Amino acid sequence: MRSEELNWGSTRAQALVAAGDVGGLIRWARRERGWRQADLGNAAGYSASAVSRLETGQRRAGDLDVVRVFADVLLVPAGVLAAVLRVMPPARNTVAIHADRHSDTEEDPLKRRSLLRAAAAGVTVPTPVLTAFDESLALLPEPTVAPTPARLAEQFRRARALFNTGAHKHLFQVLPDLLATAHACAQRGEPATYARVAACYDLATEALSKIGRHSASRLTADRSNTFSGLSGSPLAAAASARAFSIVLRHEGRLDTARRITLHAASSVEATGLTTDPEAAMFAQMLCTVAYAAAQADDRDLALESIRDAERAASLLPEASGGPQQTFRVTPASVALYKVGVLWALGDSGAAVHAGSRIQPGRLPTAERRGRLHTDMARAWWQWGKPEQTALALLAAHREAPSEIHERAGIRSIVTALAERHPRTTGVRELTVLAGRL
Repeated sequence: MRSEELNWGSTRAQALVAAGDVGGLIRWARRERGWRQADLGNAAGYSASAVSRLETGQRRAGDLDVVRVFADVLLVPAGVLAAVLRVMPPARNTVAIHADRHSDTEEDPLKRRSLLRAAAAGVTVPTPVLTAFDESLALLPEPTVAPTPARLAEQFRRARALFNTGAHKHLFQVLPDLLATAHACAQRGEPATYARVAACYDLATEALSKIGRHSASRLTADRSNTFSGLSGSPLAAAASARAFSIVLRHEGRLDTARRITLHAASSVEATGLTTDPEAAMFAQMLCTVAYAAAQADDRDLALESIRDAERAASLLPEASGGPQQTFRVTPASVALYKVGVLWALGDSGAAVHAGSRIQPGRLPTAERRGRLHTDMARAWWQWGKPEQTALALLAAHREAPSEIHERAGIRSIVTALAERHPRTTGVRELTVLAGRL
């Protein structure tokens, strides 16, 4: 049977949707088509083990993009996918299945649906701001002031500060002028200036990926690669590879992301690591390799790389880093990566243990502290601990509200909490905060 002929209104399909059983629905559609797990994996660009993990209920919040890839391959109707992911309520003829002791009938249905829609929608950068940014990528404006390297450095510092505090609306308002200044400075033809332009595009790529604008992030990542190549700097090339790996992971090209980051780390290591910026970038790239490898189910490389990153960071002077680096490389920043690596490998208990040992004050920015709490929330959720998940997300909201509002994977956890555990401590407060404009 072809996938477009599947009976999505069948009793079995509707029951899976009503239960919110994403893996079960993917498994049902695969089997109806007559595919093996390897067949679906090959069609989607993933391993059979990734298919198995999803189908057996080991889905992680960060796997939302993976689910969409599988759904596209299987031609799952948009409405069915939205319902099973709890982005919209199931059809009236389905019966919701909840793990909680309390029934939905105990609450006002209209109020409940309102909260769920709010949690799913989140807060995004206003469309006019994003439209203006998209237009600047097509046709750069003229710089608002005389472009000089000093001016570019100051603009970049301010833009990075906006990212670090989660002020994405204001960041996208200043990015067009930052890029215009960068391109004007690049006309000097100096390698160092090319590296600065690449760093500006890396920042844009990270911000676009954070708010889910993946098509635009691919464009900015490509431009960063171009300028970092012109610079001849292995550090600029490594920073570009790191940003590009984020794009590749969202595209589902996990093995490519792993190979690109590993190559970039090797190139940095080949410098001899004779300077602090080189050593710091090497430690950062080891973190990136570890996370990319974990996403690609390469457990041995992931664990080896994060251990090497821990050793490298322990040898660095305090607050090591450089202008092209995303965050200061410290033992705490590496430990934060370790939480994500362990979560990606499915070791939720180990991830929680690693995260509980990190002092948030050791992380220098609100964005990093918020990320610590969302990573802990993902690990708690993977472990099946809704109360701890909700409390971690509330902590993230206190540090950096954008980590809750603008990350689709995190919003999906908030929605699932509201749907399945409405009376758990912290869930109602979290749902209201997540939906507040």
